[in-house]
Amino acid sequence: MQYILMIDDDEDDQMLFQQALNDINKSVTFYTAINGQDALKKLETPPPPDIIFLDLNMPIMNGFECLSALKKEKRYQHIPVVIFTTANDAGTIEQSRKLGASAFFHKPVDFSHLREKLSKVINGIAGKNSDVFSTAGFVL
Repeated sequence: MQYILMIDDDEDDQMLFQQALNDINKSVTFYTAINGQDALKKLETPPPPDIIFLDLNMPIMNGFECLSALKKEKRYQHIPVVIFTTANDAGTIEQSRKLGASAFFHKPVDFSHLREKLSKVINGIAGKNSDVFSTAGFVL
């Protein structure tokens, strides 16, 4: 069983993401947080996610603040974090990389493209393929 945490304040994006995940693998447990602060609270309850998908533009605690907090906590440092956001400029991509994100994907993406990208990431994680991000490149 894989656990996936999506941190995003947009319910439509959460629903689209969950639908794509269900199409790929029905045994995935998907849970959400509406901002970084909510995510850190949910992470206190086991089990930890196998991967985190993180939006950047959120209220209360944005994605950069959340990513920074995650990478400072030893118990979360091993969890891959994929940035999933509307921002697509070079500065945002570079800041994501510097703070420790494993990959970056720009939204909106069409459903088939989302499913294809998620499939590569999810199947790589399931197969314990540590190269899943290095072979795909940082920007998915």
